[in-house]
Amino acid sequence: GLVRAMQRADNAGPHTIAASRQKAFTSASARNNTQAMMEAAQNPAAANLVHIPGFLLLGGGVPVRAGNDVI
Repeated sequence: GLVRAMQRADNAGPHTIAASRQKAFTSASARNNTQAMMEAAQNPAAANLVHIPGFLLLGGGVPVRAGNDVI
């Protein structure tokens, strides 16, 4: 769960670094992609996902898998 490398496009805003780290944390810890979680949060039963510290429900976070394991 440690950042080993990060790269930002030349004209990308400084917020993209924090957002990418939060999306990575969200997708890895939930073992799900953040787009699916964002869509699920529209359901009242999952609406509190947005209140979990460090979670960012914004499309683009995808868990990295080795076989069936999230690594």
